[in-house]
Amino acid sequence: MKKSIIAILASAAAVSAFAATLKLDVPVALISGTQVPFKVPNFDPYDGPQPEIQVPDGVKNVAKGKPVTSSDDFPVIGELTLITDGDKEAAEGCYVEIQNGLQWVQIDLQNPVEIYAIAVWHYHSQERAYKDVVIQVSDDPTFKKGVTTVYSNDTDNSSKLGKGAEKTYVETNYGKLVALKTPVKGRYVRLYSDGNTTNDMNHYTEVEVFAK
Repeated sequence: MKKSIIAILASAAAVSAFAATLKLDVPVALISGTQVPFKVPNFDPYDGPQPEIQVPDGVKNVAKGKPVTSSDDFPVIGELTLITDGDKEAAEGCYVEIQNGLQWVQIDLQNPVEIYAIAVWHYHSQERAYKDVVIQVSDDPTFKKGVTTVYSNDTDNSSKLGKGAEKTYVETNYGKLVALKTPVKGRYVRLYSDGNTTNDMNHYTEVEVFAK
């Protein structure tokens, strides 16, 4: 009987610990370009709203206003600060374009935090898919040790970061919400990509990191 009561209490505590619903605040849809037909392996055609997820009370976007660095020190278009400025709109002047090839952007959260979800908007004024999207978390700014990969759609390991099982997805104003099955603690979040189905460049409009 005691064990049964303890189990019930533990279960109730676990449920109450995840008492908040995380739903992305999405920008207005603005498709201005002509879609370039594309065919990629392991593709997820779904382009609707991202699912709501349960997180503990107090979880919020801790990336807003945080410093951003990149493998490309001189973006072709825009400034790296746009990635965490809170503006997710599709208009010109709201996104960053960095060089072709495998590139990364990195957010310094300035303190180790427990991360429950990460959302990313690459470029959503045209339906396209970004290649080799990999998201990692670490306490090491060089990402040489203590690295946890929380998302990867690199199914052939062309990025040399490990083979991923996630599906390549189409970009929309809904963004991509990556819910972590188990929270990961870290100070730095690094996001990779290797061009897209329209051109070889890499783009970021906004990245949000939901943590306590």
